[in-house]
Amino acid sequence: MSEMRETQHVRTSAAAAEPGRLTGRLSLASVVTFGLAYMAPSLVMVIFGVIAEVSAGTAPTAFLVATGAMFLTALSYAKMARHFPVSGSAYSYARKLIGSRVGFLVGWAVLLDYLFLPMVAWLVQSLYLNAQFPGVPVWAWMLINAGLTTLVNIIGLTLTDRVNKVLTGLAVFLVLLFVAYCLVHLADRPPQSYTAPFWNAESGLAGISAAAAVAAYSYLGFDAVTTLSEEARDARRTIPRAVVLVIAIGGLLFAAVAYVMQLVHPGGVFDDPQIVAYTMSVEIGGQTFADWTNMAAIVGGFASGLAVQLSSSRLLYIMGRDGVLPKRFFGALNARTGTPVPCLVLTGAVSLIGLDISLETATSFINFGAFLGFTVVNVCVVVFFVRNRGVDGVKALGYVVAPALGVCVTLYLMTQLSSVALTIGGCWLAAGFAYLLWLTRGFSRPTPELSASALG
Repeated sequence: MSEMRETQHVRTSAAAAEPGRLTGRLSLASVVTFGLAYMAPSLVMVIFGVIAEVSAGTAPTAFLVATGAMFLTALSYAKMARHFPVSGSAYSYARKLIGSRVGFLVGWAVLLDYLFLPMVAWLVQSLYLNAQFPGVPVWAWMLINAGLTTLVNIIGLTLTDRVNKVLTGLAVFLVLLFVAYCLVHLADRPPQSYTAPFWNAESGLAGISAAAAVAAYSYLGFDAVTTLSEEARDARRTIPRAVVLVIAIGGLLFAAVAYVMQLVHPGGVFDDPQIVAYTMSVEIGGQTFADWTNMAAIVGGFASGLAVQLSSSRLLYIMGRDGVLPKRFFGALNARTGTPVPCLVLTGAVSLIGLDISLETATSFINFGAFLGFTVVNVCVVVFFVRNRGVDGVKALGYVVAPALGVCVTLYLMTQLSSVALTIGGCWLAAGFAYLLWLTRGFSRPTPELSASALG
C-alpha cells in the first residue's frame, strides 16, 4: 500500500511539474473555503425575506429541505470526483461516461452558468456598495470589483487563497455577529413559540416545497470545487470531502441563521422582503450596526467574486486545453504565475455586460446551465454503476437510488425557472449544437477528447 501511495505521489508531482499544467497546492481547508465563498455565507440574510414569505414563516425548514435535496447531488459529485480527479466538473464526467458529444453540450450549457456568474457576483457586490456609498455609481463599482478580482486571480493561486480565506472568515464573523445581536434581542423579547419557524398554522407542504426550490439557488456553486481538482492536494480524497462539507456547512449555517431571524420576525409578512436583514439590523442594533451588517454582504460578495471567477476561468481553460474552445487563447497558462490569464481577462471583460442590466435579468438565465449540469452528473453516477456492477464499493443504493432522486429534484428545480431562463438556456444550447456541428464538420470529425494524463 505504501508503495502504491508513493507511486501516486510521484505521478502527481511529475504532472505538477509539467509545463502548461495546473499544479496541486490547495489543502482541504482551502478548497472548502473556496466553496463556501462561492455560496456566499451572507446570502441567507439577503434572501431570508423572500424565503419566509413563500414558506409562510418557515424559512429554516425550507433551507433544511433544500440542503437535503442538494445533498443528493453533492454525493454524486463526490463520487465522480473520486473516480475522475480532473478539472472540468460535469463537463468532464459526461465526456468520460456518456460520450464526447454529450459532454460537449453539457460543458456548453454549464459554460452559460460559469461565464456569467462572475458578472452576477460583481453586480450584487456593486449594488450593495452603491447603497453604502451612493456617491459612486453602480457602473463604477462594477469596474472596480471586476478589476481588483481579476488582478488578484492573475497574480496567482497562493494570493487568491489567502485573500479568500481572510474575506470569507470576515464575512462569516459578521454573519455570526448579526446572529449574536439577534439572540440578545430575543433575550429581552422572548418569542411566543420556538417551533413555529419549523411548522405553524399557516405553513404547508406546497409552500415549503416552493420556498425550498427558491432556496436551492443559494447552493449554486458547491460543485465549483470540482473545477479545482488539478490544483488540490490528493484530489481523489480532498475534492469529494470538500463537496460534501461545503453543502453540509453551508446548509446548516443557512438554516441556523434563518431560524434565528424567523424568531425575531415570526411569520412571512414583510413591508419589503428584499431588505429584511437591513431593517432587522436597525431594529436589533441601530443604524450603525445595520451599516456594518451591510458590510457582511459586501465582504462576502468580494470573496464570492474571487471564487466564482477562479472556477470559471478553470473551466474555460480546460475546454481550451481540450481544443473545444480555441486552444491558443483559452488553453494558455502564464509561465510565471501558472494561471490562465486570457480566461481571467475574458471573464473580467464579461462584467461590461452587467453595466446596463438588471440583477433579475442577470440571474434569470445562469441557473439553467447549473441545474442541467446537476442532472447530468446524477445520470453519470448511474451510468458508472451500469458499467462497473460487481466492483467492490459500487452499490445500487449509492449509485442508483440516490442519484435517481437527485435527478428528480434537479428536474423539478428546472421547472421552477422562469420562461426567460428556459428560453435563453434553450437558445444557448442550440448555439452550442451548431458550434459542435461546425467543430466536427457535421460529425465527420471526432469531438476533441480529454488527454489520458488529464484523467490521472
